[in-house]
This record gives sequence, C-alpha cells and structure tokens, in this order.
Amino acid sequence: MMRQIVNGKLYDTEKAQLVAHDRYWDGSNWDRHGRNSYLYKTRKGNFFVYHQTFWQGERDRIQPVTESEARRWYETLAEHEMEYEEAFGEPPEEA
Repeated sequence: MMRQIVNGKLYDTEKAQLVAHDRYWDGSNWDRHGRNSYLYKTRKGNFFVYHQTFWQGERDRIQPVTESEARRWYETLAEHEMEYEEAFGEPPEEA
C-alpha cells in the first residue's frame, strides 16, 4: 500500500483498482528479482504504476502513465486482475 503525490495529484493504491501486475509465487517468494510492478486505475480513470522494490538503497515509487502507456504495461504484465475491456472501455483491436 502506497500513497504519493506526483505533479500535485495524490495517487493511492488503496483507493485505486488493481488492473495488472507481475507478482507471482515461484515456490519460495512473491517477488521477481527483488522488484514488482502493479498497474492501477483511479476512480477518475487515470492510470499509474506502483513500482515495489525489496533492494536496499532503492525506494518504492509511483509513476503516473498515460492510457496508451497503461495499455503497453497491461500487455507486458503477466497477471491480469481486470479484463482488457473493463480496464480500457473497449475490446482490443483485432489483428
């Protein structure tokens, strides 16, 4: 859980909806090489990525992203908590 003000806006992981992430159980722990990323959607429809680290000397941080960047994050992150259409309001374009 994290709250951070970025460019005058408050981002809060507890108040936003988790869209996708790369957290998984590998048999001994939940992290990927000491770092995890979580894509969130705010109540106002904005997106941000929460970067969590377990490395000494690094800090957790929140990165606001545009909708097009959020779509790329969605494709990159392996675990989806929301369907694409629910997250972005339309189905993905057919190939």
